[in-house]
Amino acid sequence: MAQCVQSVQEFIQDSFVPMVAVLCSEHAEQVTRKNNLNFSELLRPFCRLTSEGHMRDPNNQVQVVKNLRISVNNVVTRPSVPTSGVHGPAQRRLLSEVVSACQPAEGGVANVIPAGDYDLNISATTPWFEAYRESFLQSMPASDHEFLNHYLACLLVVSSSEAVPVEQFLKLSQEQHRIQHNGEYTNPKWFIPNTLKYYVLLHDMSQGDEQRADSVYEDMKQRYGSQGCYLLKINSRTAAAGTDEQIPDPWSQYLNKSSLQISVNCLDNTHPLQLETAIDTPGSLDSLRAVAAETKTTTVYTGMVAGTSHGACLTLNDHDRLRLFIQEFTFRGLLPHIEKNIRQLNDQLVSRKGLSRSLFSATKKWFGGGKVPEKSIAELKNTSGLLYPPEAPELQIRKMADLCFLVQHYELAYSCYHTAKKDFLSDQAMLYAAGALEMAAVSAFLQGGAPRPYPAHYMDTAIQTYRDVCKNKVLAERCALFSAEVLKSQAKYSDAATLLIKMTCEDSDLCSALLLEQAAHCFINMRNPMVRKFAFHMILAGHRFSKAGQKRHALRCYCQAMQVYKGKGWSLAEDHINFTIGRQSFTLRQPENAVSAFRHILTNDSQQTSTQQGAFLREYLYVYRNVQGVCEVALPQLPLPCINSSATRVYFGHERRLAEGEKQAATHVSLDQEFDRDLAAVWQDLEEQVVATANRGVVPSTFYPTQCCLNSQTDNLRFPLAVVEEPIIVEVAFRNPLKVPLVLSDLSLLWKFTLKDFSQPQPQDVMVGDAFTISNEKEARLKLLPRQTGQLNILGLVYNLASTPTGDSTINSPSALEGTWVRGRQDLKIQGPRLNQTKEEKTSVSHGPDRRLDPTITPPMPLLEVLTHHCPLPLTQK
Repeated sequence: MAQCVQSVQEFIQDSFVPMVAVLCSEHAEQVTRKNNLNFSELLRPFCRLTSEGHMRDPNNQVQVVKNLRISVNNVVTRPSVPTSGVHGPAQRRLLSEVVSACQPAEGGVANVIPAGDYDLNISATTPWFEAYRESFLQSMPASDHEFLNHYLACLLVVSSSEAVPVEQFLKLSQEQHRIQHNGEYTNPKWFIPNTLKYYVLLHDMSQGDEQRADSVYEDMKQRYGSQGCYLLKINSRTAAAGTDEQIPDPWSQYLNKSSLQISVNCLDNTHPLQLETAIDTPGSLDSLRAVAAETKTTTVYTGMVAGTSHGACLTLNDHDRLRLFIQEFTFRGLLPHIEKNIRQLNDQLVSRKGLSRSLFSATKKWFGGGKVPEKSIAELKNTSGLLYPPEAPELQIRKMADLCFLVQHYELAYSCYHTAKKDFLSDQAMLYAAGALEMAAVSAFLQGGAPRPYPAHYMDTAIQTYRDVCKNKVLAERCALFSAEVLKSQAKYSDAATLLIKMTCEDSDLCSALLLEQAAHCFINMRNPMVRKFAFHMILAGHRFSKAGQKRHALRCYCQAMQVYKGKGWSLAEDHINFTIGRQSFTLRQPENAVSAFRHILTNDSQQTSTQQGAFLREYLYVYRNVQGVCEVALPQLPLPCINSSATRVYFGHERRLAEGEKQAATHVSLDQEFDRDLAAVWQDLEEQVVATANRGVVPSTFYPTQCCLNSQTDNLRFPLAVVEEPIIVEVAFRNPLKVPLVLSDLSLLWKFTLKDFSQPQPQDVMVGDAFTISNEKEARLKLLPRQTGQLNILGLVYNLASTPTGDSTINSPSALEGTWVRGRQDLKIQGPRLNQTKEEKTSVSHGPDRRLDPTITPPMPLLEVLTHHCPLPLTQK
């Protein structure tokens, strides 16, 4: 798995924290609303204690509580809604929004992992997974088989501006008692019948009478005790005052998370004791036309409005007061309350459970044997719907275990979970037994000193029970998330990957994608990295991300996997990845990346069938056509067809027929015949003799033989000469690497011309070639007619590319329509001959220039053409 910001110990501790409810009077809400916050939101950034707490266990041993965090929430009452043990549509939507909102940072830290021949550039962290995990745990509802997320205490908050604050405290106390004991509401759930009530007098420093607030607080201490109440003073400044002072806003990072939890709990509550119901979650890859339309995203977060400031009336001293209030409440109220209840539960269990179990054991010994027969999970009766009465000794053990766990007394918690597990299995209460197994394994891992070995088999049994017996995939997923983190911290990456892969299912594409991605990270983080398994599971994760609508995450997964498959000869896999990257990039409005990915499919020697190649080509043409409509830039390079630049031939002058009727041209140069080196040497020798005769038997040093047709076998080190008003014919050799024909039309040469003088320039005429089809190999001849002297550089070709119309299309997209074409270019880059004269040239690889495409345009010159008519054959032979 990827690196996480928190350690596994911190992650588990923050997943299970003491829950505190809040009931506020209307005036108290008005005081906090000045800061665009309610009271629970006001406290949230300060709920982690910076100092240690102390309490004593039933054996009177001091237990240190470090880095404790509490969770403070408003009381939200609602009747229970029977739903399934899987995420409902509202939860799925909100979790999807959380993952979508968390994308890789541009230029973020990445790990470069050397693995054999690979140097993989992989994200060091996966914050989207951590955000999903945190939101998933927050969205889990309170359950009857465990008490970890039940409320332990309730803060009763009244403003000091009330006429009679004590009466308001009484009303809030009665309201809390009614909510908990009236039976009208099953939510919220409370940990114990005697919930701790902590009385908070809220004083507005900007408006209230401070002396009166102090007087009321003294009366409260007489009524509720000094450890049961608190005077909290806030709003030391008005919102308009001190605008120049920069006060930090620690609330923004918490409000989105809290709004998610509230929204999920309000919209779709999941009760884990209910059997599973079928949920259909269709998902498929969108076609290019469907993804071309822009989808609108609905904002989910409701706890914070963009641009809203928080804590405008609070000073840094007020921040310190809030932090001190949480510390006083926890150390003087909450921890003593938990310590007292642990002692009471321990005394009850010693007195009640000891007697009942001893009688039960004696009865079994005489009448039924003293051992419960062991059964496999599949054989156990499905009693996941079994409910114990609140006073059942088994629940009291679980309650005591959860209290110990919340205050970090993991040794005693493990002992209680282990005892409760045996009792639940004896009663075949499988949901309760799975919960006890899960927490027993976590407690064993978190024990300090010389801890017990992590009982991974406990977690495996709990996951199997949750999923197969209780049909509750939410609890199974929670259990797997904890176990995978523990295994990862112990460097057991193979076991963690196996567990994560086992938890994937067809019900949730998003969850499966995240788990597969983490499994891939496990494979790459092993002592001997399993690179191909990493890439394979990244592909699977990308596919599930795509089905879940997470296009950016899907693209990221495919790109990371591509590092492994690229250039390794796995052409079919590479084609599939490039095709998917192209589609996803096009969906995400990244046209350049889309074109680049499709280009790789078409330039490689593909092993695909002709039908599939035709589909790839049409997709490329459609994407490229849309890119041209969006980006008005210079014509980019087209990947097809392949051009054999070295086979390019250039002919200077009017093309002549070697034989026309009875006439015979006195030349050996033509584009219609192959180059003959021996014959060319003969003509060159004849030319030298003519020049020597004209110069009194001496060949000038500046003499250079005339070359009318240049190719790869001629001497191309010098700039060739072309004459004004005489055409230049360029023959280009094309090769089609695909099994489907290509249609080229409107071909023309791309050139650059530099004038030799400053006379009025005249354009160079380019003759456009006709359309033709390339099935395998074909040559095309293009003409250029120079109008003025200067230096001409032929750079490449410009043409329209299209596929042949076909009715056989495997992909239903607009690119399959007939007539789809794109216009682009290809450069002619000819490599000159290798230099091999000097020592440096022999010891290195260097090439000389090839000037056949860079002619110098000269002024008009006389042209002598010789034709023979009925010439005797001996005269034309040696």
